[in-house]
Amino acid sequence: MLRHPAVAGHFYPATAEALKRQVEGFIIPAEKTRAVGILSPHAGLIYSGAVAGAVYSSVDLPDTVVLIGPNHTGLGAPVSIMREGRWETPLGAVEIDEALAGAIAAKSPRIQEDSLAHLREHSLEVQLPFLQYFKKTFKMVPIQMLDTRLETCLEVGRAVGEAIADYGTEGHSERPLIIASSDMSHYERAATAKEKDYKAIHRILALDPEGLYSTVKNHGITMCGVGPAVAMLTACKFLGASAAKLVKYANSGDVSGDYEQVVGYAGLLVV
Repeated sequence: MLRHPAVAGHFYPATAEALKRQVEGFIIPAEKTRAVGILSPHAGLIYSGAVAGAVYSSVDLPDTVVLIGPNHTGLGAPVSIMREGRWETPLGAVEIDEALAGAIAAKSPRIQEDSLAHLREHSLEVQLPFLQYFKKTFKMVPIQMLDTRLETCLEVGRAVGEAIADYGTEGHSERPLIIASSDMSHYERAATAKEKDYKAIHRILALDPEGLYSTVKNHGITMCGVGPAVAMLTACKFLGASAAKLVKYANSGDVSGDYEQVVGYAGLLVV
């Protein structure tokens, strides 16, 4: 199936020229790193684009990416994967890597083939313009998580890690990049949001998926993509990741000027 854009003209411009121009404004000069995984935000690009742009400017992109995002709509299966088709943005269409998607789904019964969860969800869609800016041709595997219990997050992460490890033994020269999509604290004062968010960021820097999960829960951090982030970290550790780096932290007040009710954004590399 062809998945049409759900938030073009809302979260980002609806025309290719305007979208490319907006993304280009967020790109920074940076040394490229071959990462195992990244964390990138997913708000409207006017707000979170500077953080996403800094992250994508810093990573050497392979030919395949695995995108894991939170399910905000409540539609579809608890953990939903699309195993075939294409995703469209104003910059073109991206094909799903059917072999890798099938391999990931086969690793866990919790991961169900389902397109409904993806049709109106924005968390993965807003990653694509940055990927398309830097990479004309690549494939993707989209996973949406509605079930974010710790055992589910760990199992999804292990499934992704194991499938990517197998992928590397099947003649592929590059390891797929794992992209977790998440914003940080929602509608807090900027100082409070930063204090809370850095507690979570420090757990990511420590490569501690269980610690990230408990920190977010225990401190009331409204990090909407904690499940995808825990899954990404779990997969990265399985694949031998040894360090993480904070690329940029910001909040919506940096754009709106309202620091009383902000959403926080963090961009990190796991290597």
